[in-house]
Amino acid sequence: MDKPNPAPSLPLFPPGYSASGLLLHVTSLPSPYGIGDLGPGAYAWVDRLHEAGQTWWQALPLGPTGYGNSPYQCLSSFVGNGLLVSPHLLIEDGLLQADDCKGAFSTTAVDYDVVIPFKHRLLETTWTNFRAGARKDLLPAYEQFCHSRANWLEDYALFRALKAKYNGAHYLEWPAELAQRVPSALARARRHLANEIDQVRLAQFLLFRQGNRLKEYSRSKGVRLIGDLPFFVSPDSSDVWANPELFLLDERRRPRFVAGVPPDYFSAQGQLWGNPVYDWGTLGRTGYAWCIDRIRALLDHVDVIRLDHFRAFAAAWHVPAGAPTAETGQWVPGPGAAFFSAARHNLGALPFIAEDLGVITPDVSTVRDQFEIPGTRVLQFGFDGQTDNIHLPHTYAPNTVVYTGTHDNATTREWFEALPDRERRSVWAYLRQSEREARDVAPELIRLAWSSKAALAITPLPDLLNLGREGRMNVPGTAEGNWHWRATQHMLSARSFEWLRDLTKISNRSGAIQLPAMKAVS
Repeated sequence: MDKPNPAPSLPLFPPGYSASGLLLHVTSLPSPYGIGDLGPGAYAWVDRLHEAGQTWWQALPLGPTGYGNSPYQCLSSFVGNGLLVSPHLLIEDGLLQADDCKGAFSTTAVDYDVVIPFKHRLLETTWTNFRAGARKDLLPAYEQFCHSRANWLEDYALFRALKAKYNGAHYLEWPAELAQRVPSALARARRHLANEIDQVRLAQFLLFRQGNRLKEYSRSKGVRLIGDLPFFVSPDSSDVWANPELFLLDERRRPRFVAGVPPDYFSAQGQLWGNPVYDWGTLGRTGYAWCIDRIRALLDHVDVIRLDHFRAFAAAWHVPAGAPTAETGQWVPGPGAAFFSAARHNLGALPFIAEDLGVITPDVSTVRDQFEIPGTRVLQFGFDGQTDNIHLPHTYAPNTVVYTGTHDNATTREWFEALPDRERRSVWAYLRQSEREARDVAPELIRLAWSSKAALAITPLPDLLNLGREGRMNVPGTAEGNWHWRATQHMLSARSFEWLRDLTKISNRSGAIQLPAMKAVS
């Protein structure tokens, strides 16, 4: 293996760069099929961003969701979520009929209990039609896709087929010979489940095809896409099942330690996520090949990646398996600079944004700054009365991405309504304004973000729309009731976008960017 190139990284954002964008997950887009997808609603959203002078669209992780329908608990790091396949585009492609896609759905929330069986039925019908000869012209591209991505697609397709066979059970509850990946048992399963495996492969091909088209359309409109890569993987995933040697597991392939964070802003007992943690020694000896392959897979669909829980590259909070809370964990070193050197060597550039929130120690900042990776600031965290709070704009370095709030925060309006009087006064004092109503806060914090020296300013769509509690996407530490929020067509025609266009022009944040080309796989 070649040694990593020691040359310095080029920063993602050049000096003087100033741009803005919106945060909206794909599932939250309007569509007539119960959940946002990669079809017309996504194209209309890109048009709306373009018209409003925005050059960035940030989404949440795009993988197939498992526990709690959370995009941060994906069944694989490498594949797309089949729920995001656009039925409209499948009809255009001649793989479905309009009558196949009829259904009654909520337009304001994702009802997963309705959407999941509906989308699975559509994908089964699509596979039946494709196998029967519909769109034979796609067969060479499909076969090339399966061949070029076999290193992860074969394991994932078998994993999903087995999961369906065993009624969604965790893979550790499958017959031991399958959970332990005995080669003869896997070979038998591939023969017996060949049709189901091919159906999974086709769904991934269609997702890849639709995602590529959307990415190219976005580029034609001057809109770049920011994806999101969870640091850890789900315990019930093809990642862990197919690569147990990369994780700290016991002899029964159960996690010896699980991930979390110590007590913080979101939870007095910390957060116990339950994800298995990595064996960095083993990964390092491979040059972090599996980790870099994860990045390549996501870069097929996006331009830049937000590295969730960036602080874990320096050190992660490991909690002994079975502990009732995260309070008993300890910090364990991560791969640090060695990983980013290897990534730069293999990718040719580092198209990353660091989600460096939480307990940030000097080693985290050192790695971030060594590779000139933009850090993250959240205005909602800034108003504790401390003038040196790093989330206040006067403290920012230019190589920063500022948010009014994130998918884990309350909407800015809800957040302000829950603040103690002292902190409410702190907000207005920093804004140098007299105290006003809660409905006035979100526009003012957007204005504050856009006027800051941060290279990139982003606000979630619910903040632009000045929504309260009804616009919240996720409450950290809770397993139920998250990830359901959707925008309606009416919301996307709101005058807020005209206001945002004018603000962006006044703030000189309409910056375009020429992103560095990634190295091809050698």
